[in-house]
Amino acid sequence: MITVDIPDAFKYLNKPMRFKGAYGGRGSAKSWTFASLLALYGTRNPLRIVCGREYQISINDSVKSLLDNTIQRLGLSAHYNSLKTEIIGANGTRISFCGLRHDISKIKSMEGIDIFWNEEANTTSQASLDILIPTIRKNGSELWFSYNRKLKDEPVHSLLTRKDADFRLINFWHNPFFPEVLRREMEYDRAHDYEKYRHIWEGEPQQLSDAMVFKGRYRVEDFETPEGVIFYFGDDWGFSKDPTVSVRCFIQGRKLYIDHEAYGVGVEIEDTPALFETIPDSKKWRHTADSARPETISHIRRKGFMIEPAKKGKDSVIEGVKFLQNFEIICHSRCKHVAYELGAYSFKTDRLTGEVLPILEDKDNHCIDALRYATEKLQNSSIALWENCG
Repeated sequence: MITVDIPDAFKYLNKPMRFKGAYGGRGSAKSWTFASLLALYGTRNPLRIVCGREYQISINDSVKSLLDNTIQRLGLSAHYNSLKTEIIGANGTRISFCGLRHDISKIKSMEGIDIFWNEEANTTSQASLDILIPTIRKNGSELWFSYNRKLKDEPVHSLLTRKDADFRLINFWHNPFFPEVLRREMEYDRAHDYEKYRHIWEGEPQQLSDAMVFKGRYRVEDFETPEGVIFYFGDDWGFSKDPTVSVRCFIQGRKLYIDHEAYGVGVEIEDTPALFETIPDSKKWRHTADSARPETISHIRRKGFMIEPAKKGKDSVIEGVKFLQNFEIICHSRCKHVAYELGAYSFKTDRLTGEVLPILEDKDNHCIDALRYATEKLQNSSIALWENCG
């Protein structure tokens, strides 16, 4: 029996499920794996397979060339006959291609579809999905979706919540065949444009750029922490689904460096000191923490940490954010959660006009809150700080 070597992250596709999806960034082998499995399945049983996308003006817009190349790569050319607009298997398997927006009536007329593969599914409209899903109605039939997310509210992403769906976030680090040429491109983007890196390589949806709090004000890179700097620690407390966070930062001139983070979800109070100790010298330097949990602060203090509550106060959040915006922020690449929030933290937008509002979103901000607490005393002496910055 012919087999196909696919990345382990895609093994879930071999299990029967009504809806299957893989989404993420470039270089994750999503399309490559889907094509490989469909070509293989078509040799084992006579299947009716349709590959579609929202727009297909000609066959050149389809995944036919990908499937043709895959069939040749897997040594299955003797089994398949590739015609101009479809691929026919020796056992009766038939692979067709269509555009959903203009060919939906064609799909509705097809009988007995076993698998429908929706490539670039992020572009598929809700209207197309509403027609497509009930059209694929053969017992045991499946709908497969592969896509790179562009926006947060793409219709296909709503299928994630269905009980008969298995969607996975799969990125380049799941792909053992990730080519070196792409790795160099990925590393360049990660070093020079982290927002672009997150979108293209980690599959994060694009942010409304004007709403991003720290757009153009930060970068992510590896750096060596110099000797003799003054460290500032900030801590934010989590509960149930929210993380407990500690960050370590230092300032040189008008640059704010974050070189270590501690981050954990569902961390019990008694386990928090051990989490914080994963940051070097965390007991040597003073911490400023969220004042909302005095019992946690007391417990941490008893474990040998120098820790005090943040003063907070009226407008402390927006004032703290404005203070951070004065810096060029350099986040070490090991601080993945800080890096994520620097790119995700946003102002609210008017849902009717799209206008950016002067109101901060209360999400993607646990590390940012910890960073505000860490620099709270500096905010109160910012005049002296800027004078010393030169």
